[in-house]
Amino acid sequence: MLQFIAHYGCHVLLPFAVALIWYKPLWIKAYLIMLAGFLIDIDHVLATPIFSPGRCSINFHPLHSYYAIVLYVLLLFPKKTRLIGLGLVIHIIADLVDCSFM
Repeated sequence: MLQFIAHYGCHVLLPFAVALIWYKPLWIKAYLIMLAGFLIDIDHVLATPIFSPGRCSINFHPLHSYYAIVLYVLLLFPKKTRLIGLGLVIHIIADLVDCSFM
């Protein structure tokens, strides 16, 4: 249960906190853009089985690979892609939290 709360808490609450603290005037838009980081989980459908409770997503799924993570970090630098990069990096952090419980 703690793993579930920590993992999904990071997925939902961390972008919310970032949006409220650093993007206050546009916090709803910023929050929704960062939540779109969930879309990288589409690569889970390539795995067999799609869900395995003992499997760490990091470097297992293509959009969770180390190469993809480097790209996500690079998206943080240009202002135009920063929110997308934040959403993706926060998603990876949440998955790392999940992996730390395994």
